[in-house]
Amino acid sequence: MANAFKNVTVRATSLAADTDAPIGSAVANSTTTHTIIGLSIANITSGVITTSVKLTNSSTETYIVKDAPIPAGGSLLTAGGDQKIVLWYTGGNGDLIKVQSNTANSMNIVLSYLEST
Repeated sequence: MANAFKNVTVRATSLAADTDAPIGSAVANSTTTHTIIGLSIANITSGVITTSVKLTNSSTETYIVKDAPIPAGGSLLTAGGDQKIVLWYTGGNGDLIKVQSNTANSMNIVLSYLEST
């Protein structure tokens, strides 16, 4: 089994409020499993925003964090340290992480993961 550390960055500067930002290249598929080792959301505005992070598989969505406030200039770490999240492939669908903010053009996202093949 081969392992590779990878990361995905999303500059959510063109997203409307309450729109999902799918972290697309970290989707598990039939030949890989991903272990999220870090997920950070930075508020790039001058006001407080609220964010939600969901684990999605097909039409099933499970919140990891819902409506968490992030102060201006601050960030939210939703995975890392003792908190790991495994993305895997089941029933013809791969797990996917989606991030949403209540404010348009308000966040940057960094997701780091270990890909196992």
